[in-house]
Amino acid sequence: MADKRDYYEVLGVDKSASEDELKKAYRKAAKKYHPDLNPGDAEAERNFKEVNEAYEVLSDSEKRSRYDQFGHAGVDPNFGAGGAGGYGGGFGGDFGDLGDIFSSFFGGGFGGGRRSNPNAPRRGNDIAATVNISFEEAAKGCEKNVKVTKIDTCKECGGSGAEKGTTTKTCPVCHGTGQVTTAQRTPLGMFQTQKVCDHCHGSGKIIEKPCKTCAGKGRIRHTVEQKVKIPAGIDDGQVINLRGGGDAGVNGGPAGDLRINVNVRPHAIFERRGYDVYCEIPITFTQAALGAEIIVPTLDGKVKFTIHEGTQPGDEFKLKGKGVQRLNYNGKGDQYVKITVEVPKDLSKAQKEKLREFDAVTSEKNYKKQKSFMDKVKDFFD
Repeated sequence: MADKRDYYEVLGVDKSASEDELKKAYRKAAKKYHPDLNPGDAEAERNFKEVNEAYEVLSDSEKRSRYDQFGHAGVDPNFGAGGAGGYGGGFGGDFGDLGDIFSSFFGGGFGGGRRSNPNAPRRGNDIAATVNISFEEAAKGCEKNVKVTKIDTCKECGGSGAEKGTTTKTCPVCHGTGQVTTAQRTPLGMFQTQKVCDHCHGSGKIIEKPCKTCAGKGRIRHTVEQKVKIPAGIDDGQVINLRGGGDAGVNGGPAGDLRINVNVRPHAIFERRGYDVYCEIPITFTQAALGAEIIVPTLDGKVKFTIHEGTQPGDEFKLKGKGVQRLNYNGKGDQYVKITVEVPKDLSKAQKEKLREFDAVTSEKNYKKQKSFMDKVKDFFD
């Protein structure tokens, strides 16, 4: 007895600890040292037994009283002569209480928890694919063929995994449950655990003649071409979800979904912002000064637009309804056109002379922005 640690020290509580404090300390320590969470750790196993022994005594008011008075000797099986009416061995704690404790973090507690039926219908997994489309296809919608690798029910055996004309048999080891129960004796009594049946690998069934097409799995993985309808107005990075287009379900469960990630290639002319389209159009100095009729590209084709006299670089105009179709709604966004004025380069001697003649006959009233700026500069330095 001399080498045993104090039970209160084992649980990390003081002698005035309440029942709730004891239970809380026990939960924490038992979870920390439980063999299932520390496989092959001999020290953890010893600590686990020590924790159980301490709680066995301190959770029982009568044993705790004797322990407080006489120490470890007070809870020895031979204490008080060990007669038939004495304080003999065996655990006097409340198994129901311990069952609640273990179920809180081992998912089932004593006697094993409820396990899922291996033959119950299960939904198939979702799968993903990517489709690349042009700017115009995103704006107007289209159809694309996408190759996807998915799991389907084997048509040869109908998903049973057994060769055509044969049937499966119930596993004789787990009797169709897919799991086997094992019992382990602990200081707390018999502790039951469940694991997947090694004989049938959790299926609950034995296939004596496996299907040659799927090798007894009931499902096959293959690559198929899936037609996908791309709605008008979809944007780069959005996802199309095709319900039931994923992996086949198990045991009659529904198929998963196919998620199509949409990549939209950038356009050489247009930039998209929401459902509006933006572009820049360069014009000549003469067109900007005198005005002109220009051709503007849109998603619906070319349109004519008249530039007014004195158009400035950076001026922007709107073409209503020439943007992108609104996704799942009527109507379109607008197109915004920004004007850039291109300054001519590589001028000939004659061209330069003409420009100098032009500049000589212009005045401040022809350059209102320049005049305004120079007035502000003058005011600043004065």
